[in-house]
Amino acid sequence: MHNKLANSHLPSKPYAAGSVVPIRELHAGHRERILQHLLLLNEEDRRLRFGTQTPDEVIHRYVEKLDFKIDAIFGSFDSELNLIGMAHLAYLPKIKDQPLAAEFGVSVLPNGRGQGIGTALLARASMHSRNTRIEILFVHCLANNRAMMRLAQKAGMLVEYAHGDADAYLKLPPANSGTIVEEAANEQWADFDYALKENFKRSNDAWSWFLGKPVVRPT
Repeated sequence: MHNKLANSHLPSKPYAAGSVVPIRELHAGHRERILQHLLLLNEEDRRLRFGTQTPDEVIHRYVEKLDFKIDAIFGSFDSELNLIGMAHLAYLPKIKDQPLAAEFGVSVLPNGRGQGIGTALLARASMHSRNTRIEILFVHCLANNRAMMRLAQKAGMLVEYAHGDADAYLKLPPANSGTIVEEAANEQWADFDYALKENFKRSNDAWSWFLGKPVVRPT
């Protein structure tokens, strides 16, 4: 798939990074939450995410092999601090005379869909790609993955179909001082959002224990 990246018809429109959904960059300490997130995907969602039937043991191996020093992982947390959506930005091997590229994969749990989480994850990954000198953002998925295709087309990606699969590409402009500042600001905002949710959760858990009944938490 990587040999298509020199396609001269790649769109030049960059993906807009602005979003109302806070997205955090994840680290090795989030590995267990990533595992829990992926295990909650049903059989069809796993097939769409990974392109094949994916039993629990395969997901366990996938999560164990995630290298946070090489790739970038992003996540969106709900008010309960559950990982509701996550994206894996995998850097592809450098090929001589071809642009640097990264592959984007995403999953959002059913109760988080329709809230712009997938869009926000793609925008965050696109911004990070630019700031790490990636020139082409690449998506490979099943052709019947309509949610991913809508997301790719909304981002201005060129989509190619072949043998039941689909490849989508987005040409990214170089980073500049604005993209670096914007990514840093987005990360600070996401950290603040997470800390706020964490404080609410601790407070509500304490009240639930004191009252002997659950306290309704804000969404």
